[in-house]
Amino acid sequence: MRNRMGTSPQPAVGVPPDRAPPPVREVGNVGVEQDAASALDDGLLAVRAAEGDEDAFAVLVRRHSSRMLTLAQHLLGSRTDAEDAVQDAFLSAWRRLPEFRHTASFGTWMYRIVTNRCLSTLRRRTRPLPLDAVPDPATDPDRSPPHVAEIDAAAAALTAALQKLSPEVRVCWVLRELHGLHYEEIAHVTGSSEQTVRGRLFRARRALTEAMRPWR
Repeated sequence: MRNRMGTSPQPAVGVPPDRAPPPVREVGNVGVEQDAASALDDGLLAVRAAEGDEDAFAVLVRRHSSRMLTLAQHLLGSRTDAEDAVQDAFLSAWRRLPEFRHTASFGTWMYRIVTNRCLSTLRRRTRPLPLDAVPDPATDPDRSPPHVAEIDAAAAALTAALQKLSPEVRVCWVLRELHGLHYEEIAHVTGSSEQTVRGRLFRARRALTEAMRPWR
């Protein structure tokens, strides 16, 4: 993830949400403090980060950034857009940590922030969803030319079908089918009820099943 957070000085304990962002170290450059913090659970790390502990926050970023980037790329279909969304989401999380009430896990909280960033991007977007929004068919072990062509056609069909879903419906499908979140977690992430989540998933599955019928 690209470093746009700068190198501003460490904020004071109890700094409000508009506090300056912390520097983000490279994953391989872990100091003694970060190494010790790595053994702590997310809840304690979040408490320390809310008090201005940059090393605790760096561990949270390192622990969750890969999964958040995967989510953003599934939703946005662009590596660049996904990196921007996740970078902005972690900046927002740093500023808002004093508001984090631990009613859900830190990971679920980050899912919500990243999802909201991606939804905002999707609602503004007019260009088509690129093919890399769906799993890469190159990972398939059978790489014979006819099979590759069939997989590419199916991927294009799935991409087109996903593009036709509303952003809210697409988010529910991605969180459930590609990230394995439970209905309750998806409801928390999207700020909706479980019944709403189930309804959106039903619509998504029905639309995608119909779109993929020729490849079944």
